[in-house]
Amino acid sequence: MNPTTPAFDITSLHAFDGMAAVSPTLSKLVFARIIEVSDPGIFIHLVEKDTVLAEAAKLGAFDPAKPLFGIPFAVKDNIDVAGIPTTAACPDYAYAPEKDATVVRLLKEAALVIDKTNLDQFATGLIGVRSPYPIPRNAIDPKLVPGGSSSGSAVATAQGIVSFALGTDTAGSGRIRAGLNNIVGLKPSVGAH
Repeated sequence: MNPTTPAFDITSLHAFDGMAAVSPTLSKLVFARIIEVSDPGIFIHLVEKDTVLAEAAKLGAFDPAKPLFGIPFAVKDNIDVAGIPTTAACPDYAYAPEKDATVVRLLKEAALVIDKTNLDQFATGLIGVRSPYPIPRNAIDPKLVPGGSSSGSAVATAQGIVSFALGTDTAGSGRIRAGLNNIVGLKPSVGAH
């Protein structure tokens, strides 16, 4: 990224140009970063650029009461986003959800969904290479596995395409892939707010 491009951490993004009208600009930077990273294994379903720009425009002026205002994020493709197929990395399993998962719905009040990310099929695996889609490349060393099952979410975040990503974690799927890509994975306690 060049000096005029913000780092994709949330604090830097909120400081970028006052954030007042940054969402459309930021969305364009996200798509430029996708091209720069050039890893076809990260995403299963990339939201159309025009759709993201339209969602960004709907956000209006910066709202400091919304700490995730305008922030780009990714969603593991076993979590529902209305209008985008959910596959769990199994094309034969694909269905079109009519509504967002609760966490996605709440995040979309301020943040912008960029993509549905690749994973170990049905979220069963810890190495991130059990997918019929191209395998995401480890963000630190492409000779290493990306870690799973939330591999695409980790790589999208570690490569600076999004500021954070949703994953799932039963036995380490979120934390292992985070560790392998030099980012932080958080598995909150049940009921934590």
